[in-house]
Amino acid sequence: MRIPVIDNGGQWTHREWRVLRDLEVESTILPNTVGLEEVDADGVVLSGGALSLEGSDAPLGRVGEWVEKVDIPVLGICVGHQFLARHFGGLVGKAAAPEFGRVQVTIDRPHPLLEGLSSPFTAWASHNDQVTKLPDGWLALAHSPSCPTQAIAHPTRPIVGVQFHPEVEHTQGGRRVFENFLDLCRR
Repeated sequence: MRIPVIDNGGQWTHREWRVLRDLEVESTILPNTVGLEEVDADGVVLSGGALSLEGSDAPLGRVGEWVEKVDIPVLGICVGHQFLARHFGGLVGKAAAPEFGRVQVTIDRPHPLLEGLSSPFTAWASHNDQVTKLPDGWLALAHSPSCPTQAIAHPTRPIVGVQFHPEVEHTQGGRRVFENFLDLCRR
Protein backbone atom coordinates (compact mmCIF):
# COMPACT_ATOMS: atom_id res chain seq x y z
CA MET A 1 0.00 0.00 0.00
CA ARG A 2 1.28 3.47 -0.93
CA ILE A 3 0.22 6.50 1.14
CA PRO A 4 2.21 9.70 0.58
CA VAL A 5 2.11 12.54 3.08
CA ILE A 6 1.58 15.87 1.33
CA ASP A 7 3.71 18.39 3.22
CA ASN A 8 1.93 21.65 4.01
CA GLY A 9 4.74 22.90 6.21
CA GLY A 10 3.58 21.15 9.38
CA GLN A 11 5.93 20.69 12.29
CA TRP A 12 4.85 17.05 12.64
CA THR A 13 4.82 15.97 8.98
CA HIS A 14 7.67 13.55 9.63
CA ARG A 15 5.70 12.00 12.50
CA GLU A 16 2.79 11.32 10.14
CA TRP A 17 5.21 9.67 7.70
CA ARG A 18 6.78 7.67 10.53
CA VAL A 19 3.45 6.34 11.82
CA LEU A 20 2.63 5.15 8.30
CA ARG A 21 6.06 3.57 7.95
CA ASP A 22 5.69 1.87 11.34
CA LEU A 23 2.38 0.45 10.07
CA GLU A 24 4.39 -1.06 7.18
CA VAL A 25 2.99 1.29 4.57
CA GLU A 26 5.11 2.54 1.69
CA SER A 27 5.16 6.27 2.32
CA THR A 28 7.02 9.32 1.11
CA ILE A 29 6.77 13.00 1.92
CA LEU A 30 5.83 15.07 -1.12
CA PRO A 31 5.60 18.87 -1.37
CA ASN A 32 2.10 20.28 -1.81
CA THR A 33 3.23 21.57 -5.20
CA VAL A 34 2.99 18.09 -6.77
CA GLY A 35 0.45 17.62 -9.52
CA LEU A 36 -2.12 14.85 -9.75
CA GLU A 37 0.09 12.95 -12.20
CA GLU A 38 2.69 12.59 -9.44
CA VAL A 39 0.24 11.17 -6.87
CA ASP A 40 0.35 7.43 -7.52
CA ALA A 41 -1.16 6.16 -4.30
CA ASP A 42 -3.83 4.14 -2.51
CA GLY A 43 -4.61 7.11 -0.24
CA VAL A 44 -3.18 10.50 0.70
CA VAL A 45 -2.52 12.28 4.00
CA LEU A 46 -2.60 16.08 3.92
CA SER A 47 -0.31 17.27 6.70
CA GLY A 48 -0.86 20.15 9.04
CA GLY A 49 0.96 23.44 8.66
CA ALA A 50 1.42 26.93 10.04
CA LEU A 51 -0.51 28.58 7.19
CA SER A 52 -3.66 30.35 8.31
CA LEU A 53 -6.61 29.78 5.98
CA GLU A 54 -8.87 32.04 8.05
CA GLY A 55 -10.95 34.25 5.79
CA SER A 56 -8.79 33.56 2.74
CA ASP A 57 -8.85 31.58 -0.44
CA ALA A 58 -5.08 31.00 -0.32
CA PRO A 59 -4.14 27.84 -2.19
CA LEU A 60 -2.55 24.89 -0.47
CA GLY A 61 0.06 24.32 -3.14
CA ARG A 62 -1.64 22.38 -5.94
CA VAL A 63 -3.84 20.27 -3.69
CA GLY A 64 -6.98 22.07 -4.81
CA GLU A 65 -6.24 21.16 -8.43
CA TRP A 66 -6.44 17.44 -7.78
CA VAL A 67 -8.36 16.74 -4.57
CA GLU A 68 -11.72 16.66 -6.33
CA LYS A 69 -10.40 14.41 -9.09
CA VAL A 70 -8.78 11.66 -7.03
CA ASP A 71 -10.80 8.56 -6.32
CA ILE A 72 -8.70 7.48 -3.36
CA PRO A 73 -9.19 8.20 0.35
CA VAL A 74 -7.83 11.47 1.69
CA LEU A 75 -7.09 12.24 5.36
CA GLY A 76 -6.55 15.90 6.19
CA ILE A 77 -4.85 16.75 9.49
CA CYS A 78 -5.09 20.25 11.07
CA VAL A 79 -4.56 22.67 8.14
CA GLY A 80 -5.17 19.75 5.75
CA HIS A 81 -8.53 19.23 7.49
CA GLN A 82 -9.33 22.95 7.29
CA PHE A 83 -8.37 23.06 3.62
CA LEU A 84 -10.68 20.17 2.74
CA ALA A 85 -13.61 21.87 4.44
CA ARG A 86 -12.92 25.23 2.80
CA HIS A 87 -12.24 23.72 -0.63
CA PHE A 88 -15.57 21.92 -0.67
CA GLY A 89 -17.52 25.05 0.35
CA GLY A 90 -17.13 25.36 4.12
CA LEU A 91 -15.58 28.20 6.08
CA VAL A 92 -12.47 28.49 8.24
CA GLY A 93 -12.14 31.18 10.90
CA LYS A 94 -10.36 32.14 14.07
CA ALA A 95 -11.25 29.88 16.96
CA ALA A 96 -12.95 31.65 19.86
CA ALA A 97 -10.60 29.68 22.11
CA PRO A 98 -7.52 28.39 20.27
CA GLU A 99 -6.40 24.93 21.37
CA PHE A 100 -2.80 24.10 22.20
CA GLY A 101 -1.92 20.91 24.02
CA ARG A 102 -4.31 18.36 25.47
CA VAL A 103 -8.00 18.52 24.61
CA GLN A 104 -10.89 16.16 25.27
CA VAL A 105 -12.52 14.98 22.05
CA THR A 106 -16.03 13.54 22.14
CA ILE A 107 -17.26 11.35 19.28
CA ASP A 108 -20.69 12.51 18.10
CA ARG A 109 -21.32 10.16 15.19
CA PRO A 110 -19.99 6.68 14.42
CA HIS A 111 -17.62 6.58 11.48
CA PRO A 112 -14.98 4.07 10.32
CA LEU A 113 -12.22 6.68 10.90
CA LEU A 114 -12.97 6.80 14.64
CA GLU A 115 -13.90 3.15 15.13
CA GLY A 116 -12.45 1.63 18.29
CA LEU A 117 -11.67 4.95 20.00
CA SER A 118 -13.11 5.68 23.42
CA SER A 119 -15.29 8.73 23.86
CA PRO A 120 -14.16 11.10 25.11
CA PHE A 121 -10.46 10.62 24.37
CA THR A 122 -7.47 12.88 24.96
CA ALA A 123 -5.94 14.37 21.83
CA TRP A 124 -3.15 16.81 21.08
CA ALA A 125 -4.20 20.04 19.37
CA SER A 126 -2.29 23.00 17.99
CA HIS A 127 -4.47 25.51 16.17
CA ASN A 128 -5.67 29.10 16.15
CA ASP A 129 -8.15 28.51 13.31
CA GLN A 130 -10.89 25.93 12.88
CA VAL A 131 -13.68 24.93 10.54
CA THR A 132 -16.54 27.30 11.38
CA LYS A 133 -19.02 26.06 8.77
CA LEU A 134 -19.07 22.62 7.21
CA PRO A 135 -19.52 22.18 3.47
CA ASP A 136 -23.06 21.20 2.49
CA GLY A 137 -23.76 17.58 3.37
CA TRP A 138 -20.51 16.98 5.25
CA LEU A 139 -20.74 15.25 8.63
CA ALA A 140 -19.35 16.51 11.93
CA LEU A 141 -17.98 13.39 13.63
CA ALA A 142 -16.43 14.72 16.85
CA HIS A 143 -16.00 17.88 18.91
CA SER A 144 -14.02 19.27 21.82
CA PRO A 145 -15.21 21.92 24.29
CA SER A 146 -13.76 24.68 22.07
CA CYS A 147 -13.99 23.15 18.59
CA PRO A 148 -17.23 21.72 17.14
CA THR A 149 -15.41 20.17 14.18
CA GLN A 150 -12.62 17.99 15.55
CA ALA A 151 -13.39 15.34 12.91
CA ILE A 152 -15.39 15.61 9.69
CA ALA A 153 -16.30 13.42 6.72
CA HIS A 154 -17.46 13.90 3.15
CA PRO A 155 -21.01 12.54 2.77
CA THR A 156 -20.25 10.12 -0.09
CA ARG A 157 -16.50 9.91 -0.67
CA PRO A 158 -13.72 8.59 1.58
CA ILE A 159 -12.46 12.09 2.39
CA VAL A 160 -12.04 12.79 6.09
CA GLY A 161 -10.35 15.35 8.28
CA VAL A 162 -9.25 15.75 11.89
CA GLN A 163 -8.38 19.01 13.61
CA PHE A 164 -6.37 17.21 16.29
CA HIS A 165 -3.01 15.51 15.69
CA PRO A 166 -3.29 11.69 15.64
CA GLU A 167 0.42 11.38 14.84
CA VAL A 168 1.43 12.75 18.25
CA GLU A 169 1.99 10.20 21.02
CA HIS A 170 -0.16 12.20 23.44
CA THR A 171 -3.27 11.48 21.35
CA GLN A 172 -5.05 8.43 22.73
CA GLY A 173 -5.84 6.11 19.86
CA GLY A 174 -3.93 8.23 17.36
CA ARG A 175 -2.31 5.18 15.79
CA ARG A 176 -5.79 3.64 15.56
CA VAL A 177 -6.95 6.64 13.51
CA PHE A 178 -4.18 5.87 10.99
CA GLU A 179 -5.06 2.15 11.03
CA ASN A 180 -8.70 3.03 10.38
CA PHE A 181 -7.68 5.30 7.52
CA LEU A 182 -5.66 2.45 6.02
CA ASP A 183 -8.79 0.27 6.26
CA LEU A 184 -10.64 2.92 4.23
CA CYS A 185 -7.83 2.72 1.65
CA ARG A 186 -8.25 -1.05 1.38
CA ARG A 187 -11.97 -0.85 0.54
